[in-house]
Amino acid sequence: MNIDCVGRFALVERPVVLFDFDGTLADTGAAVMRTAKAVLAERGIEASPDDLRKLIGPPLVTGFRDTFQVSQAIAEELTVAYRALFDKKVQPSDYPPIPGVPELLDALEQEGRRIAIATSRKEDGARRMVDALGWTHRFECVMGLHEPYRLTKADSIRDALAFMDADAQDAVMIGDRFNDIEGARACGAPVVGVYTGAAQPGEHDAADVACSSMFEVARVLGVA
Repeated sequence: MNIDCVGRFALVERPVVLFDFDGTLADTGAAVMRTAKAVLAERGIEASPDDLRKLIGPPLVTGFRDTFQVSQAIAEELTVAYRALFDKKVQPSDYPPIPGVPELLDALEQEGRRIAIATSRKEDGARRMVDALGWTHRFECVMGLHEPYRLTKADSIRDALAFMDADAQDAVMIGDRFNDIEGARACGAPVVGVYTGAAQPGEHDAADVACSSMFEVARVLGVA
């Protein structure tokens, strides 16, 4: 944890906290990898656990295209197949809260901090999953990919802030992957990177603060 950055960005004083969903709030890793492996196998594409893990977090089309070196068209087809299978097979028990998340949300709520979700998951699917976890009332909004208007993590962060009538100087982004850092940077907000299992070593070097757990994130935000 970089204490200098904590002080410099005054994260304990920022009233708005934006969260990524996959791998940050909910442990979707096993469900994502299992679903991706199935749709890739249907096309005869072998996938190692390390490659499948790279799909947790970033937009699926980008993940399929870059990780498995397929064309944009095939990546889009894989994404459609993935989403259909995920919606059919995955249950709320397949994506439990990341350890420390319920306590962190409770603490932020008690302190009157404003919280929202900015995700690279398709928005309608993200909303269903948040509702299934019983969290809808906790968040002011859930912003996810919504083609053709919202295509990147930066778009989701931008629109979440706009919905909340908040400025990037009021906010901090919490995420577990490189795209969370890039999206927050593009919007001018500081970002806390948290290692929960999907990120590669050193992936959070560009974050303002890197944490090893959500319990440590709570300390960075001044609620633990």
